[in-house]
Amino acid sequence: MTLFWVATIFLATAMAGLLALALLRGQRHTGPAEAFDLQVYRDQLTEVDRDLARGVISQEDAERLRTEISRRILSADSKAQARGDAGAQSQVLSAAVATVMGALLVGGSYWLYTQIGAPGYGDLGLAARMEMAETARQNRPSQAEAEAETPTTAAPEIQPEYAALVQRLRGAVAERPGDLQGHVLLARSEAAMGNYVAAYEAQQQVLSIKGDDATGKDYADLADMMVLAAGGYVSPEAERVLEAALTRDPENGVSLYYMGLMMAQTGRPDVAFRLWDRLLRQSPPDAAWLPPILAQIEDMAFRAGVADYQVPRMAGMPGPSASDVEAAGEMSVEDRQEMIRGMVARLSDRLATEGGTPEEWARLISSLGVLGDEAQAIAIWNNAQEVFADNPEALDIVREGARAAGLVL
Repeated sequence: MTLFWVATIFLATAMAGLLALALLRGQRHTGPAEAFDLQVYRDQLTEVDRDLARGVISQEDAERLRTEISRRILSADSKAQARGDAGAQSQVLSAAVATVMGALLVGGSYWLYTQIGAPGYGDLGLAARMEMAETARQNRPSQAEAEAETPTTAAPEIQPEYAALVQRLRGAVAERPGDLQGHVLLARSEAAMGNYVAAYEAQQQVLSIKGDDATGKDYADLADMMVLAAGGYVSPEAERVLEAALTRDPENGVSLYYMGLMMAQTGRPDVAFRLWDRLLRQSPPDAAWLPPILAQIEDMAFRAGVADYQVPRMAGMPGPSASDVEAAGEMSVEDRQEMIRGMVARLSDRLATEGGTPEEWARLISSLGVLGDEAQAIAIWNNAQEVFADNPEALDIVREGARAAGLVL
């Protein structure tokens, strides 16, 4: 750290000195015009004497020329003396300006560092940061530790009839531990009720029953439940499940999203940004992982050192109009958030009065989840289940939005 301060002070002082030297040198080498005139007139006197000696001019002409040149010398000398005091004052002023510039450069550099730097911290080069990130990744809390520290949240409102059905399903699965379909239903039901620990325990049984036939999606679903049970934290155990999912399906979107989240949580925003940006560009517009990526990727790009990142506009993805984008760019963070809430509210009102496509219902639920309005997201999800009760395919589309909001598996 001492070396940093020595180097910083040296560079700032050297730069201030160079600026001051340039300013003072300019004053020294820029003299008054009268001083130049005096030298010219003296040369002319010498030339007159030389011409007289060679017989080029007469004695009378030489006297006349000497008189005229002498008169000009006296005039120029008088003006030069008058400007001498002003030149001295100018040099004093230049020295004062140079001193102020040096003080501002050195002091301003220190002030700027105290505002945007990290006083008291040691050097953090790229290799050191990567080593710290790897250490954080290896020593981060386990799944059990994260679950113990996760605050209890209010459970979603569940209809008594549904709760009774889930209770009976638990009993049936306990009696038939090899029932694959029963465990699949139980995992989904526990997740829908917010019992994520019970959900991923049921999903573990699904993987155990399937064995080598388990798919990448099966593992991704397990990791999803584990992350939700840990309050959004990707534990080492969840990371191993994600690796198993990507081994079976390298393009699994859920797994790629959570791998990026894990990298962000362990100090590698550069890797997280690259994963999310690639996933963003190759995903369909209704993918469940798009809303959480869109909510975080600009900040992740900044943390990764990509200052000019522009979120790609994907074909088929609904978005704000050009005027909305222009207006949002001129707003504060609070006003922009309020504008987004207004757009979500208008979509909610239209769906409630006029209805809409399953994609719009899914987008509304996932948007409410991103905004943190979990209660409203749950209410819309319950309403959607009634609206699309007779249309399983449409309900699956809406369920993707609920999954993106963290309401269901």
